[in-house]
Amino acid sequence: MNKNTSLVLIILASAATGVAVWALLHFTAPRGQGPRQSANYVANLTNSNADLWDQAVEKVKADRGEPAGGHAAADIPPELRHYDDKHWFLATQVAEVRKRNIQTCQDFVDLAAMIERGEIVAVPAVTDKYILFGVGAKADEDSFSRYEGQHSIELYNEAQLRDGYRRLDDMRAQLRNEIANLKVQLVALKKGAHRKHSELQKQITSRQQELASTDEHKALLDQFYGQPDSREKLFRDYESLQALANNFGGRSYDLNNSPDRQAMKINLLRSLRPEAFKVLEEIATDYHRTFDRPLPVSSLVRPEQYQYALNKVNRNAVLIDTPPHSTGLAFDIDYRYMSAGEQSFLMTELARMKDEGRIEVLRERNANYHVFVFVGGTRPSDELITASLDEASVPVKEANHLTKEAAKVKSKPQKARNTNPKSKARKRR
Repeated sequence: MNKNTSLVLIILASAATGVAVWALLHFTAPRGQGPRQSANYVANLTNSNADLWDQAVEKVKADRGEPAGGHAAADIPPELRHYDDKHWFLATQVAEVRKRNIQTCQDFVDLAAMIERGEIVAVPAVTDKYILFGVGAKADEDSFSRYEGQHSIELYNEAQLRDGYRRLDDMRAQLRNEIANLKVQLVALKKGAHRKHSELQKQITSRQQELASTDEHKALLDQFYGQPDSREKLFRDYESLQALANNFGGRSYDLNNSPDRQAMKINLLRSLRPEAFKVLEEIATDYHRTFDRPLPVSSLVRPEQYQYALNKVNRNAVLIDTPPHSTGLAFDIDYRYMSAGEQSFLMTELARMKDEGRIEVLRERNANYHVFVFVGGTRPSDELITASLDEASVPVKEANHLTKEAAKVKSKPQKARNTNPKSKARKRR
């Protein structure tokens, strides 16, 4: 290698290192400042409002010059604390679903249909008064699917279904061949080759697990596409989703394109029922008027399928038959960056709305205020809440899919709102 060649290689290596460092600094959020939000995520969420988005993020994260989030010394009103029976909080929300016979969304296909029917409306990603701060950040690029019995069944048209089966058959054949070849190598090993024996056995086990997973995948396709009625329904679901993808929010999405699928999921997740959207706007308006900052909203509607995906990375995600966020009536407010004064103001407003019977609310230790809106502005009866306790008998914390760091913040133990969860309700009436 001559000197000129060496010099060129050194320059290229330096440039590559510089680009890597720039990318690390540019796209990685500082520790404690929330997760990295990729340029694609922001672009998909904001469309043409990039400048407004940047300004809103800057205001949300601005240093208050005093402790913020869980470190701020804000007094928590009893209305935002847990009941003595912690299941009462979830049961109240389940009771509203029963009372109003509210349809929940199990997957993105359900959510898309509810949006088409006007039951759920799109929420702008950013305005002067609020910003969707992390909504849809965990949306993946996977194919759209129906969610049945905690299983995801891909949506295909007829041609795609044939291709799907072909890929599965090819994968199964490849894995079987690899397992057979590895077993031949295992048998041919000389005595005493313990390390090589262990390595080969691990590879065989890994391939066998992949094969078992592939077989299960094929069995699911057989189960749901093998019956004429079920197959035709899935084909119709795909056609309906394709029609929405052709024109959703003034944009067209290609369901065969991974980034487009992710973008569409992100924008499906920025939705709420009109009743909840109205309350969100009211809270955001009051907060913005008082502090000249946009209200950071970290979660809106979440289909059960998305909720279960969140549970894989955060075990605090609520897994019950009727997760509150799947109704489109729940949203979360992120208080990580708020001063004690900001938090006190918001909690006073939320407590007032709860006392009026308009919402259920909880200050969560993972830096969120979880807000659930009652459709008619009336709290369900104690009898209906009691009847809903069994369904709500799971851990009551919900995932904050925006950040894991916030969940680590220590806060003072919260006292129960009252010793008898029914006494306050009777007083309210």
